[in-house]
Amino acid sequence: MGARIPIRPDRNSLYTGPMKSRLLSQWIKTQLADRPLRAKSLIITIYGDMIAPLGGTVWLGGFIRLVEPLGLNARAVRTSVFRLSREKWLASEQIGRRSYYGLTATGRRRFEVAFRRIYEAPCDTWTGDWQIVVAPPGDVLTPAVRKELLWAGYAAIAPGILAHPFEQSDALLDILENAGLRDKVVIMQARTLGTLSGRPLKELVDRSWNLGAVAAEYQSFIARFRSVARAMQSAAQRDPEQCFLVRTLLMHEFRRVQLRDPALPRQLLPDDWPGHRARALCRDIYRLCWAETEAHLMQMLETSNGPLPRAGASVHARFGGIPAAPVERGAPAAPP
Repeated sequence: MGARIPIRPDRNSLYTGPMKSRLLSQWIKTQLADRPLRAKSLIITIYGDMIAPLGGTVWLGGFIRLVEPLGLNARAVRTSVFRLSREKWLASEQIGRRSYYGLTATGRRRFEVAFRRIYEAPCDTWTGDWQIVVAPPGDVLTPAVRKELLWAGYAAIAPGILAHPFEQSDALLDILENAGLRDKVVIMQARTLGTLSGRPLKELVDRSWNLGAVAAEYQSFIARFRSVARAMQSAAQRDPEQCFLVRTLLMHEFRRVQLRDPALPRQLLPDDWPGHRARALCRDIYRLCWAETEAHLMQMLETSNGPLPRAGASVHARFGGIPAAPVERGAPAAPP
């Protein structure tokens, strides 16, 4: 789709791989100019989506080269990984003159909670049960704790009372345990009496979770990435570096929207909820660029033991199934 420009070969080799799509090159350039990326947040996206399932630890020098096309220089990367280490996301290991950064146990646990939100389809079965968190009067729930509960999908339905329509005790107890609040709040189960899609309940949900703002973010996501899907579907071949850049920008944005989406059951959502279309679009682009991105990571990154390990079965289960080989041009999209 459109003309393509070749990657400039280096002086000692002749490049024979896929040529870069001019349309995708322009789209990437525009996105990076219009929406500057915060280095620390972007590193979290890349570690969570790409490096965590490939062992979780890589040489910092290779990582700096990997993210350079995203506009991050070495100084920004080094500063950010240092801060992430202080925040217990990453841990460093020095071997000779090389520094390797890998996920801590806390970092992996945080990612595991996010993985379920991002890669697994929302549950469609809801019987009207709620999980309720009741905090005593005072400032027990700090802004940081409230932010983590928001990421987990909870919302304040009344002063000192937060709720979520699905039981997710493991994630909730993990948040409270890390904050030292396990014995300072009350956790309850409740059940809706009456219809599960009545007007009062939907009004409460819309007000508490601000679904209008979440829907607007999904619409914006669809508008930004619709042309990317068309360009990638029409390409005879896909350039690995471009696929890496597209997948990074895709998951960085989708992760951002997902952190604001409480993942409510269908009965509580407005009709024609754009989150379903956004997830399907994200899934299709992810599948299209997955194999080439993995090849690029294998070329650019290394562990203290050598090459990166291959992705395991859990990665291939993302978004309902990721093919082991690139999706061919004209292949039908998998069902949602």
